[in-house]
Amino acid sequence: MSRHTIPAAEAARLLGISLDTLRRWDRDGKIRVQRDTTNRRVVPAREVERLRGSHGDETISARNRFRGVVRSVEVDGLIARVEIDVTEPARVVAIVTRESVEELRLKPGMSAAGVVKATSVMVER
Repeated sequence: MSRHTIPAAEAARLLGISLDTLRRWDRDGKIRVQRDTTNRRVVPAREVERLRGSHGDETISARNRFRGVVRSVEVDGLIARVEIDVTEPARVVAIVTRESVEELRLKPGMSAAGVVKATSVMVER
């Protein structure tokens, strides 16, 4: 992204969320915003990039892809529970292997997507 900051409405569109959700995320500390000279929210381009993650290699053919932010990662033996906050009010919860969590280097606050296919939820970054 070439600009350093993006108007809030455009940032919300790029993130696939509503402007109200962006405002809520700002209040909840999920996204870092700045204020312009007229006191309107602007979002640093690097913040949009952080939340969007990499979109260049979406090779999985799945209709139901939910982009969001990792809320929590709980590892128990070989299994890990990954919770992703997606556009309000939905949330995707996936039970995946520990190896997958380690390979994707999942941590709370990073961008991720829950991909729903049949009865499985896969997590990608």
